[in-house]
Amino acid sequence: MHDPPVTERREVVEEMHGEEIRDPYRWLEDDNEGVHEWVERQNEYADRVLGSDARDQLAPRLETRAAVPEYGVVTPRERGYFQTIEAADEDHAKLCVRSDLDAAPTVLADPNEWPDGESLDWYTPSPDGSLVAYGRAEGGEEQYDVTVLDAETGETVEVLRDCGRAGPEGFAWSDENFYYVTSGSADEGTQLEKQIRYHELDAGESRAVDDPVLTDDVGEHVWPSLGYTDDTLVVAFHAGWTHSDVYRWESDGPAPADGELVRLVADTDASFRPNVADGTVYMLTDYEAPRSRVVACDATATETDPDDLAELVPESDETLTYLVVAGDSLVVQSQRDARSSLSVYDRDGDHRGEVDLPEDTAVGRGDLTGDPEAPEFCFRAQTFDRPPWVAHGRTDTGETTTISERDPESDLDLVVEQRFFESADGTEVPAFVVHRDGVERDGDNPTVLYGYGGFRINLTPSYDRFRVPFLEDGGVYVQANLRGGAEYGEDWHRQGMRENKQNVFDDFYAVAEGLVDADYTRPERLAAMGRSNGGLLVGAAVTQRPDLFGAASCGVPLLDMLRFHEFLLGESWTVEYGSPEDPEAFEYLRAYSPYNNVEERAYPAVYFETAAGDTRVHPGHARKMTARMQAANTGEEPILLRTRTETGHGVGKPTSMTVSEQLDRWAFLYDQLDVSET
Repeated sequence: MHDPPVTERREVVEEMHGEEIRDPYRWLEDDNEGVHEWVERQNEYADRVLGSDARDQLAPRLETRAAVPEYGVVTPRERGYFQTIEAADEDHAKLCVRSDLDAAPTVLADPNEWPDGESLDWYTPSPDGSLVAYGRAEGGEEQYDVTVLDAETGETVEVLRDCGRAGPEGFAWSDENFYYVTSGSADEGTQLEKQIRYHELDAGESRAVDDPVLTDDVGEHVWPSLGYTDDTLVVAFHAGWTHSDVYRWESDGPAPADGELVRLVADTDASFRPNVADGTVYMLTDYEAPRSRVVACDATATETDPDDLAELVPESDETLTYLVVAGDSLVVQSQRDARSSLSVYDRDGDHRGEVDLPEDTAVGRGDLTGDPEAPEFCFRAQTFDRPPWVAHGRTDTGETTTISERDPESDLDLVVEQRFFESADGTEVPAFVVHRDGVERDGDNPTVLYGYGGFRINLTPSYDRFRVPFLEDGGVYVQANLRGGAEYGEDWHRQGMRENKQNVFDDFYAVAEGLVDADYTRPERLAAMGRSNGGLLVGAAVTQRPDLFGAASCGVPLLDMLRFHEFLLGESWTVEYGSPEDPEAFEYLRAYSPYNNVEERAYPAVYFETAAGDTRVHPGHARKMTARMQAANTGEEPILLRTRTETGHGVGKPTSMTVSEQLDRWAFLYDQLDVSET
């Protein structure tokens, strides 16, 4: 029997839409000395429980697998090829450039030489590659300073301080100057306050692109993405993950003087993701195409009817997910049953060919790049049994060459199978089932079921070096493609959002029950795993179906769905979840909100993880849920919480911290699922 720290109840009772809501642990939402002391006691308790033989045995195996090189995707430009590279003995990836693909890389920025806790999280080179901008943050907080470098000399050209949640999608070069999106700070609770600015490097100053459309027309809870072509700034305002408004900046020149934002595409309830080049706006859209298609218009157009946009790549039975411009071509990424393919078209939409990829390959959304000025593109791909590799392709010759790759850390012979499971409403839900060759379906294999189910995030084949020991030791890893993602297009997404969110949970249970029925495992040896929105999934699983799981790993989660909109980026997620302020949304949020559905009973073992510096999901979710479950649990299994400092939601972690996190996570699972080292 584990004895967790006792948490004081400080009852808060409020009425929401006629219902009395009790919140005895609201005080854990604060950031004060009392909360810090409580967090320290919980960390000490987690240390005691996790300090097992399994952890000692796993430590050298995970540390060895951490000591390998990591390669980011290459971004091609006229003056060089940019890439992040992390050596086997380093904690952070360096930003590098090489003059050609065969040349040795030159280091432009090395976070390993910066103060502890600082990271380089993104970069974007100028159109010709003479300059490169990157985002530097502290403690994984995603609050950036933006540094501009001369890519030839490595010298710092300029540093813009305190740009908030700046990032590559909100950055657009205009010759040697640039536009960028800046936000308020997490500390001041102003992350959702955004502004588009124009920065002149020679003058060393930024000016706001002030226009009432930023708040009055498109609403304040949107995220702008930027593109620039032929003296025209193109802005897409994304309201959540289902709707976009596309505008252009109309003025006499590139600087924001005496201009205004003019709607480029007429308003319609659809998503548009622009990519601009040579005066044309290419857009991936789900307008009249749930699995998406590619359309285009002139960058100087005004209020173009969506029906009048030129269709370049029509909708098909594959789901289009991303596109880049490469010289006179478009490289389009698509997915069939969560597996990636890459197709090349000319700019008029004529099909030129396919990129040869191995079976069960995934190319991430941020892992495809192109040079609009040259017939070159690059991608980073991976499979369940092959570590990520980086390749360079040419649209003119069709040739593809691997640039960077490392050998697998194990000679494990894996079996990868995609199975389909029937959900509560009859929907067929796919899942990848991965295990070593020779594992028998005897109903007793330790199994980890991973899911997400939201925000159009697709779960595709992935290589995880820290997962390998579990597979070596006879474990079964299952990755479920739940509704809420976009594996089968926007319809699949909408079937798992707002009032349909319960479908996501039911899909998860269907896969879990199917694994038991197929004799892969039994509930006592089955663990649920998820992070962020996937942490919400795990929280729902242990409160709705505690009988179905023997353990649960729940990272940086949303758990109090009646108050999520009160903190950090939460208000922007009401598009996906609905708002607790809305009486209709309150009903379904209240029905599944994990924190509000904890009751006195025996629960499976749960390992919660959160981060003090998380600027997306407030750590109060995990704190409150831990306290409530510890108090209500009548069983003997532990409810643990690990809180880490000097890190955030997941970006910018040094490798040493990643090893520590993975070690705790897998030690917990080994103990609870009774996994033995082979």
